[in-house]
Amino acid sequence: MAYMISDIPAAIGKVTRKLDKVERNGRSAWRLTATRIYETSVDDAWDALTNPERIPRWFLPISGELQPGGRYQFEGNAGGVVERCDPPARLAVTWEMHGDVSWVEVTLSEAGAGQTRFELVHVAHVPEAIFDQYGPGGVGIGWDLALVGMEKHFATKAAVDPKAAEAWVQSTAGRVYVEACSAAWADASIGAGTDPEKAKAAAAQVSDFYSPQQVS
Repeated sequence: MAYMISDIPAAIGKVTRKLDKVERNGRSAWRLTATRIYETSVDDAWDALTNPERIPRWFLPISGELQPGGRYQFEGNAGGVVERCDPPARLAVTWEMHGDVSWVEVTLSEAGAGQTRFELVHVAHVPEAIFDQYGPGGVGIGWDLALVGMEKHFATKAAVDPKAAEAWVQSTAGRVYVEACSAAWADASIGAGTDPEKAKAAAAQVSDFYSPQQVS
């Protein structure tokens, strides 16, 4: 299954993006929140989120002890500790990558008949220079892509092909989607008080990181 998105504005509009400052462990941190509705039950969404046999079908292969206090590891990506698991409503983990530790929490709730409200919160201590360079899109675009993978999994029950997904992100259509995600996160950053010109410059930088411009 490819990531291909036929209606990019509609896809962008399905996610509500928010950025704000909080304190974590006595230090200032950025809190990124992505919220959307899925056409599936809370129980099904919870299973997709926590079942190690289903997680690779929309994200990445995972290993480890998937219970409170246990450690997990995504193949070629982040690992960490499961800090909280309250079926079928809340999952909280540390997100450890390249020596840095941040925190991710997902909350599920019923949004209507056969619908689930999915809220992902990622809190991180981000060096000022890194935030100025990439803005919230540095992690936000990655979550956008994961949420698309989950949507397609619910719709088709098919598995994401990581190579096909990566190829699509590098395509012209993929670049358009990445730029739209980046612009949406820039808007969230401006809403959090970032200078608009800095936010837009960071959006351009992070777009090139995820999907470099093709030079003819």
